[in-house]
Amino acid sequence: MSSGITPPLIAGNLALDFINTQFGVGADRYECLNDDSSVVEWLHQAGVLNDTLAAPPAGLVERARELREDMQTLIVSAREGRGADPAIVNQVLERGHPIERLEWVPAYAAFQKQTYRRDLTSESLLQPVAQALVELLTKEDLHLVKECQAPDCVLLFHDQTKSHRRRWCSMASCGNRMKAAAHRARKSAT
Repeated sequence: MSSGITPPLIAGNLALDFINTQFGVGADRYECLNDDSSVVEWLHQAGVLNDTLAAPPAGLVERARELREDMQTLIVSAREGRGADPAIVNQVLERGHPIERLEWVPAYAAFQKQTYRRDLTSESLLQPVAQALVELLTKEDLHLVKECQAPDCVLLFHDQTKSHRRRWCSMASCGNRMKAAAHRARKSAT
């Protein structure tokens, strides 16, 4: 990203990874969406934008941050069994809805549905993220959307393990830190 800080893509869900673009451990907090270009970089990193843009649309970072905040509010409210206004998510979905066309593909001698980005507005670029949230909220068990159990970590993840006992955002970072701390505590207690 522009700031040199790369947000983790460890959540197992595009919407949660997008929320995790603001993260940190302890007192260290990082904002990965610093400007319009950093949002484009994240979309490339997450694999939802393959286009090369001459310049990102103006105001992309503001829209992305609004969307991220709205998404986080919707997840929290859904997990608590109460509603919240999905206005920003709905605006992104409506304005950024891709265009679908039926096209003949000579190489396959068949018709295929082709999907194209509507345009290069903020909403069109962010639409896959909003769509991922819709899928998460309507098709997944929200009890499996968890926050890292490290007391100083704020990352969310979708627990897709077989036993649904995942505790940390990443075993390589928080998991190892917490296990090492527990080991030190046990050792000093003896």
